[in-house]
Amino acid sequence: MNRPLILVSNDDSHAAVGVHALIEMLLPFGDIVAVCPADPQSGQSMALTVNSPLRITRLDDYQGARMYKVNGTPVDCVKLSMHYILDRLPDLVVTGINHGSNSAINVLYSGTMGAAMEGCAFGVPSVGFSLTDHNPKANFGHCKVAVQTIVDQLLRHGMPDELCLNVNIPVTSGYPAEMRLAVPCRGKWNDEYKEYTDPHGGKFYWLTGTYINLEPENDRTDEWCLSHGMISVVPVAIERSSTPPATPNWLRDISRIYAENLRNN
Repeated sequence: MNRPLILVSNDDSHAAVGVHALIEMLLPFGDIVAVCPADPQSGQSMALTVNSPLRITRLDDYQGARMYKVNGTPVDCVKLSMHYILDRLPDLVVTGINHGSNSAINVLYSGTMGAAMEGCAFGVPSVGFSLTDHNPKANFGHCKVAVQTIVDQLLRHGMPDELCLNVNIPVTSGYPAEMRLAVPCRGKWNDEYKEYTDPHGGKFYWLTGTYINLEPENDRTDEWCLSHGMISVVPVAIERSSTPPATPNWLRDISRIYAENLRNN
């Protein structure tokens, strides 16, 4: 029988530490094909390339996983994978591990989650993983149990149509002690752009800002979980105008499942 086929992508590029760590964690589960942007594409959400040609470049395998780069967005990577790279529909789309959180409103901007939502649009169970560490050399080792717990459950049980997962993992000294099903925190970005003056007196602007949590005491949110050292798991509906599908039973039980896997590690 064929092993499960898992498509991996990200928005930090094919060279990112996070995607290589993710591939290593997924190897026990199936055959891996990684198709990632040639250059960093953070903040691209579900953007498409429409005004320039796209090229697929085969890279050296990584620990048995086939790797490609595409001179486009994360969504371009997923679409080209489905139409030209893979010989069949994958059993799972896994994106990340992102360098930095994609909690709360950031899910709308994230290229990592854009790729996961594109996988979901193809009818494939999909999940995006993020670590709350922007360091290009971040240590992703303590993400392993979280990644393998979610991937195992997705391969066993799948997901309802039009629903994917946004998983955010806090930086901790070891494996995070708890994983929770959460809701996205209500909040907004403040002072989003900083103004500078170039040597010729011209003004230019650089993205910055501070996230303002509008419900800091709500223990059901992803931001609350992360600030208390817990992994947050948020179901994301790609059809924004309809009632989201019901949360599957295994996802409602994810805290217990993660705790059992943690004891075994």
